[in-house]
Amino acid sequence: MQMFSVVTMHGPLEGDTPRTPGLALLDLLRAYAHDCLHYGSRRRYISVGGKPTRTQYGINFRRPSGQSYSAADPLGSPHTRNLGIVMEGACDREARRITRETAVRFGIREPDDPLGQIAFRDVTGTLSDEDVTAGREEEPVDEVAGYVERLRRYEAGVNRRYAVFLSEFAPHEEEDLHDLLLSAVISGDTRGITAWLDARHGPGTFAGTFLTGAYFAPPDVGLSA
Repeated sequence: MQMFSVVTMHGPLEGDTPRTPGLALLDLLRAYAHDCLHYGSRRRYISVGGKPTRTQYGINFRRPSGQSYSAADPLGSPHTRNLGIVMEGACDREARRITRETAVRFGIREPDDPLGQIAFRDVTGTLSDEDVTAGREEEPVDEVAGYVERLRRYEAGVNRRYAVFLSEFAPHEEEDLHDLLLSAVISGDTRGITAWLDARHGPGTFAGTFLTGAYFAPPDVGLSA
């Protein structure tokens, strides 16, 4: 739904030239890079009762019972302890970096109209605090307002939380931690990121940060005393 909204905001793409070709190009590049990183993330499956069951996606794990390694963040939390948010944020941060560098290389500039400006800042990862918070108390009244609200919600719920996580655990080394996380997501190997975090915050940092107490809780098998 969000991808559909973004594309329609830049006009129909079935013609020879979109209404805003530069912005449409950057938007599609960001989406393509983002989805390629997700597609290339490590997956592991096991057979449970003859059915393939995914137990690993990137650096996130799930027991055959369906219990996820990390818990969902509290609603409205400015930080994250959820591996799904971390992986989503890592993929989007990298996709935005690729898009931002492409815009610079080919001289694609921020448009003059307000909608084009916020869309450009979104795909290049340059949204300001005002971009994210302005007008949040108002209910969306049309398609454009709805698109902007979804953009802001994603920024606050994913990218800002991921940025806070990087600043918490890697002050002045945010890009180093980001690169390690992205490599771990693709390879599925957590040893490098675990060692990096342990060296700075002590043994067991990865599990201590993300592991929910319910992950290894025994299942309710319905036995009576």
